[in-house]
Amino acid sequence: MTTLDVLIIGAGAAGLMAARELAKAGKKVIILEARDRIGGRIHTLEAAGFSVPVETGAEFIHGDLPLTLQLLKEAGISHRAIGGETWRVEQGERQGEPASDDWSALIANLEKLDRDVPIAAFLDQHFGDDRYTSLRNSVRRYAEGYDAADPGRASALALLEEWTSDDDNQYRLPGGYGKLMDFLREESGAAGCRLRLSTVAEEIRWQPGRVEVVTNGRQRYVARRALVTVPLGVLQSETGSRGHLGFTPALPQKRAAAQAIGFGAAIKILLEFKVAFWEDGAFQEPQVRPMPGLGFLLSDAPVPTWWTQWPERTAVLTGWLAGPGAEKLRNTDENELLEKALDSLASLFCVRKAVLRDALRIGKVINWTADPFARGAYAYATVEAKEARKVLSQPVHDTLFFAGEALYEGPAGGTVEAALVSGRDAAKAISSGERGPSTE
Repeated sequence: MTTLDVLIIGAGAAGLMAARELAKAGKKVIILEARDRIGGRIHTLEAAGFSVPVETGAEFIHGDLPLTLQLLKEAGISHRAIGGETWRVEQGERQGEPASDDWSALIANLEKLDRDVPIAAFLDQHFGDDRYTSLRNSVRRYAEGYDAADPGRASALALLEEWTSDDDNQYRLPGGYGKLMDFLREESGAAGCRLRLSTVAEEIRWQPGRVEVVTNGRQRYVARRALVTVPLGVLQSETGSRGHLGFTPALPQKRAAAQAIGFGAAIKILLEFKVAFWEDGAFQEPQVRPMPGLGFLLSDAPVPTWWTQWPERTAVLTGWLAGPGAEKLRNTDENELLEKALDSLASLFCVRKAVLRDALRIGKVINWTADPFARGAYAYATVEAKEARKVLSQPVHDTLFFAGEALYEGPAGGTVEAALVSGRDAAKAISSGERGPSTE
């Protein structure tokens, strides 16, 4: 049993970023990671049967995000702008862009709000007429698909901020986000941080100035402070469930705050075909509906959102199902989810399912909601989230600290940038001795 300065729970983006900063500041640090790998909800698959590296988790850089881009520059990792055509299919028919007049009216009404409400309630109140059916469906699908949110809980004002952001640039890392996680691990290790994989933190016993972490192997680690960077879904999980992290004494204010923030369900489906059938002439079927130059496909299919590796010309398609729809399929097995994916593509492209199945080289389903060490994809803002994040971010007697994308306050919520910033800021608070207000 070794006394340390800081124990970090979780080797995802927030934990690795904090470890790097703390170790470089001379702190004795150990990271305890439940999985047999680093990265958390970032996991790049290489040499796994796909012809190119594929992302099972985080994939995009959503804007010119300063800390992410700074770290990529330090690591010498390249990034590329994404693009391609965005296609929309609804009720079997291709659709154009949502009506600009309706969208302008939506934004104008949101800007008049003097108090926050869930987006579903806002739509029912201001756009309940039948003529706005398409707009309501579009907004709900966007909140569910992009934000992995339940429209019945998602903050209307947070969505307004997201939709009126000026930063439309989107990027992808050709070699995968895993390279950035490897860089942070190497940096922290070089500064003296140690990492323990396959080590599930089950309980944190604490008192001011001392923490004792009990793991699945009943091994105990002792430190002056702990930085908890597990996903919000783990903090929300039921006592006794696999992956749950308990605190003794209990932290009822933290638990209540965690429950008040939304955490989105998500299922990601990776498919690689023998040919890119969405391009012209890929299949010799008279009824096929090609979508040349496809970047993103938005639809009302059971698996509604799809994207390619554009500008890379590959035969990989990624399917995305998030929000309440993914939650309903939490316990669905992989084969059934693959069938739903092929059903969706057959309908969207007017291709026989048997033809798609014959053309499929490899498929993989990643059900983040069913993963006990994630329990979902990423956080989203509810009406109560702003105050809840303040409570969750406050240290407990300068001993317990929390970080992660769910605690981030700013325009890049739910992203890797959010996790990196939160981890950096928590490390800075620990190193500088900034106590701030304490809870519990």
